[in-house]
Amino acid sequence: MKKQIISAFALLLVSFATVKANQATQTNTVVSYVQEKVAVKPEDLPESVKTTLASDTYAGWQVVSAFLITKADNTQIYEVSLKKGEESATINFDKEGKKVE
Repeated sequence: MKKQIISAFALLLVSFATVKANQATQTNTVVSYVQEKVAVKPEDLPESVKTTLASDTYAGWQVVSAFLITKADNTQIYEVSLKKGEESATINFDKEGKKVE
């Protein structure tokens, strides 16, 4: 009887050790996407973006706010909020003044 109790106790200890070992090998990976957004005065926008905004396509639209956004891959875009009467729009431009999605 003593041998059976000792064997059961030993088996119990081994099973706990196995569970602990399996738990210790799990890892989690966290991926974060960081982009920097900096306010830009409308008059400080690049000339290429100002030229695009002065074109017939954006006639009558006024710049409400603008931001320079630097993405995780170090590309930069300008996010410009526009308003025309009751309508509003937010458009992204690259540094050459081309619209980007």
